[in-house]
Amino acid sequence: MKLLLATQNKHKVEELTRLMQPYAVDVVSLLDYPDIGEIVEDGETLEANALIKARAGYAHCGLPTMADDTGLAVDALNGAPGVYAARYAGENASYNDNVQKMLDELSPVPEDQRQAQFQTAAVFYDGKQAVTARGEVAGMITKERRGESGFGYDPIFYVPEQQKTYAQMNLEEKNILSHRKRAFARLIDQLSQTHGAFKVEPNH
Repeated sequence: MKLLLATQNKHKVEELTRLMQPYAVDVVSLLDYPDIGEIVEDGETLEANALIKARAGYAHCGLPTMADDTGLAVDALNGAPGVYAARYAGENASYNDNVQKMLDELSPVPEDQRQAQFQTAAVFYDGKQAVTARGEVAGMITKERRGESGFGYDPIFYVPEQQKTYAQMNLEEKNILSHRKRAFARLIDQLSQTHGAFKVEPNH
């Protein structure tokens, strides 16, 4: 089965292509279909945005499509920025702008009250049905940046079980804890009940 990943993010394509290796799917992405143009993600939930991308990918390419959307929910901010994580500090905000705004907003909040969750919603759409799943990683927001790797909120998202921020982890460590990987693993588990291409057992 030919499967479209509705993303133009090279890192995401690599990560998800590796995840799909045990299955009878031939993965392509929107990098192969640059003429699709911009997909406006104006949903109010992660699932809504992921479905917008999956439907747009299917409409353009005619292929069964997977898509995802990720947000960061901070307890002390009543779940913000949530689905607006990428534009928390404004429409054209940089990663650094978003991180700085969060550090400023949380500056009065004590260390033991800075809980947060990275959440990913993953969607499969084949023109007939939409299947969704969610993956989550719990952590804390630090009071200062730590680490040099990763992107986005990685330097301030601390995972207690690893005693590191995402930006202090190497790719292998981060992938083990990946909220995106958890979401897609759950999605594939659901699809294995109905789609033969996903019935192959992962060989690890």
